[in-house]
Amino acid sequence: MNYDLGLTGLGILVVVSAAFGGVVHLLGVGRPWGGIVAAAGWFVGGLIASEMVWGDRTVEEIQPIIDGLAFDESLLGGLLVGLPVALVAWLLARRGARAPASA
Repeated sequence: MNYDLGLTGLGILVVVSAAFGGVVHLLGVGRPWGGIVAAAGWFVGGLIASEMVWGDRTVEEIQPIIDGLAFDESLLGGLLVGLPVALVAWLLARRGARAPASA
C-alpha cells in the first residue's frame, strides 16, 4: 500500500476539516471545544478514508485525486466520523450543563 499524500492534499484536508469545525462552532455544538473536536474527527475520518480504505486505487478508478488525496472519499470519511464526533461533543456538553453544581 502506498501512502502518497502530498502537502497540497494534506492542506486541502486541513482546510475542509477546519471549515467543518467552524460550522460546528458557529452552531454552538459542544462548547467550548466542540468545533476543534469535530474538526479533528473530520480530519481523522478523511485521512483514513483517503489513505487506508481507498488508498490503493488509481486515478483511473476514482476521481478526483488531488496530490494523493482521494477528495470525494475523504469527504465521505470525514462526514462518517466528523458528524458522530460532533454529536457526542454536543451530548457531553449538554450533560455537563445539566449537572448540579458541587457544594
